[in-house]
Amino acid sequence: MIYLNDNIFDFDLQAALAELSDQRREQALRFKHEFGQRTCAAAYLLLCEGLQKEYGITEKPEFEYGEQGKPFIVGHPEIHFNLSHCREAAICIIADHPVGIDIESIRPFKQTLVDYTMNEEEVARIQQAERPDIEFIKLWTQKEAVLKLSGEGISKDMKQVLVNPPASLTTVISEDERYVYSNCY
Repeated sequence: MIYLNDNIFDFDLQAALAELSDQRREQALRFKHEFGQRTCAAAYLLLCEGLQKEYGITEKPEFEYGEQGKPFIVGHPEIHFNLSHCREAAICIIADHPVGIDIESIRPFKQTLVDYTMNEEEVARIQQAERPDIEFIKLWTQKEAVLKLSGEGISKDMKQVLVNPPASLTTVISEDERYVYSNCY
């Protein structure tokens, strides 16, 4: 199930920080600016909401990390999740099998980033799109979601990530075109 909060300025940050685990609160407070603290807290609170709705878990989840940095919930290896946030929103996906999700703001892109991360077919899609900025973000979030599913992170050759994508890869553009998210199973 996907949980989304695209109103990250509509909650009391201090009250939210008090609801986080000590581990997550420390992580949120490492952000120098309030915005980073808000998105970090919002993503975690979405996970808490989902864990309560789907599994009846009310305790604050603690994380451990795999060798490549993918988080998992201590004491609940059967629950898979992934978190992401951008300037406009925070998102969480929870499932009983490995998942990946990424959300990004729609914004102008740099051609150098396209050249570094996209293969020839993807570059052509971006160039031919009515909205190249949205097409780039769609492809970027798909790549990130696939890499987060596997736990590899951005260490892999980004141009090859979508050559053989997972069977289930979904992309959503927000109605107001502020952000795009992709998830995969």
